[in-house]
Amino acid sequence: MATISTIPLTPLSKTPNSKLTHKHPLSFLRPYQFPQLVPSCHSLRTQAVHSSSSVTDEEQRRNEESTSIDTLKSFVNVNVGKWNGTFYQFDARGNLMQEVRTKLSASSYGEEQLISLIQTLYIKQPTSNTSVSGYDSEPEWGEYKIKESNMFTVDKYQQIGFFPKERAFSLRYQTAGMLEAVLRQGVLGEDDTGEESPKNLKVPSHRPSIVCENCLYSRANDMRARAFHILDPRGVLEMVLIFLEERGDGLPQLPSTDSKDSTSVITPFLGRWEGHSITKRSGVYGATVAEADTVALLEIDDENQLIQDITTTSSGGNVTTNVHWAGTISDSLVVFDGGFQMTLLPGGMYIGCPCDVAKSVEESRSFHLEFCWMDSPGKRQNLFAHLMPRVCPFPQLIYVRPNYDCIFYIIICIAIELPLSSISAAM
Repeated sequence: MATISTIPLTPLSKTPNSKLTHKHPLSFLRPYQFPQLVPSCHSLRTQAVHSSSSVTDEEQRRNEESTSIDTLKSFVNVNVGKWNGTFYQFDARGNLMQEVRTKLSASSYGEEQLISLIQTLYIKQPTSNTSVSGYDSEPEWGEYKIKESNMFTVDKYQQIGFFPKERAFSLRYQTAGMLEAVLRQGVLGEDDTGEESPKNLKVPSHRPSIVCENCLYSRANDMRARAFHILDPRGVLEMVLIFLEERGDGLPQLPSTDSKDSTSVITPFLGRWEGHSITKRSGVYGATVAEADTVALLEIDDENQLIQDITTTSSGGNVTTNVHWAGTISDSLVVFDGGFQMTLLPGGMYIGCPCDVAKSVEESRSFHLEFCWMDSPGKRQNLFAHLMPRVCPFPQLIYVRPNYDCIFYIIICIAIELPLSSISAAM
């Protein structure tokens, strides 16, 4: 588990020897402007090419191969087991649409570089409309075989971002087939006629621009939350899907979502947060490229605007970055002035993404997808998938199947001050 340290940030003097400070204007293209956290593609390639003069290319290759195998083993181990859970579907504004019971059985086979993760998802089906009245039958469970994860698939197709100590990972998918299966079997069951757009059920686009999973594990118990961003072909958030799962016999569930009071929904996130961030390259090797200390302040001002200030200081202490946001809250949706949005969810969660990813892709500008989970009072984790679009030779396909270079970063924070003063000021 990552060590959480509290490091005070002293004011910077304006002398010729003062630390270098970057002030970044708000921009939806780069809503989290952490230059030390998100190196350029060129710098990543340079790090991969140049090795120490004391280490031969062959030794370097063997070291990276060994690290890749260990990382894959760790990834398999954190997933193996029998998981009981609940699957939730929310719209882009945070409104609950569907809730389905699930079970996941995960096991492994093979050794070393041939190890694979095998997963089978079981979905509780509703009672069929054609069932005999008065006959109390056992609930039916649909079965879905998830494609196995191995050294090749997680590196080439899913572009894994994995943090072994924090037990957090991010994966990308080409389609939302598994998620559609959960919705169809869990909501329609045997009454599913195979319609492309079933009545009273919103299924993901068949050609989504992005399907990204961000998974965070609780540090208090053996539980995890897997959040899926589903972006439609236009690059707009279509829906949010959450698996809340516990390894064992428990059945975790999110609290009621009846409240529409925007202040009460944002309250758990208000206050001052301090923590540490780790940035890694994508892939099984996934070398750490940067670390920094982070301070985030979130409050509601007198005009009922949501104000967020984020300050990061590189591990060497020579670079400090500050980002200032201002946004409005409407029910469970926060929209910042620069075009970044946050969907607030029950259970101390939110997901974030640009309001219009298509524009970022069109201009070949990077952007990120965020998942935050406050798994226990006063402690939260933020996992980011930072995507950098590659040049697409077929512009007409750019919104349907864009290619990305990926790096990932995680921030683990603790609340330094309870948000009571901010709440009372807002009221």
